[in-house]
Amino acid sequence: MTPPRQLDTGVPLTSKMPAAVLSCVDTALPTTGTVPTIRLRADYLLAAQGRKAGTGGFLLQGRARGDDLGPRFGFTASKKIGNAVFRNRAKRRMRALAHEVLRPLARAGWDYVLVAKPGATVVRDWALLQADLREAVARVHK
Repeated sequence: MTPPRQLDTGVPLTSKMPAAVLSCVDTALPTTGTVPTIRLRADYLLAAQGRKAGTGGFLLQGRARGDDLGPRFGFTASKKIGNAVFRNRAKRRMRALAHEVLRPLARAGWDYVLVAKPGATVVRDWALLQADLREAVARVHK
């Protein structure tokens, strides 16, 4: 029998843990690497006054904050998108886009807000969304 493996957090897994906990620990996603999000409404409003780049899948708003802190990201989906299931799906997809595409291209001291589009963000092909975001970031940074 192999010994229990150790998590990244340094907490050893023991056989005293219930099987359900062990199975959840094995498949749990790491909490590190999440994108820093915008929390205040005032910051969303300031980003809305910044540069905009519309694409087929969403709208990207960006503005320079004027500090040297890391980039922050915001995600919004209004009721035009649909019910809560569709709004949450749209925000999950935009978060994944920000993590994959926007994070490496983002500049320090900038706020970026992705706004979902009705009938597009949820159903648009993933490769098209990625290409849209790369193009939008280039236009916002011009």
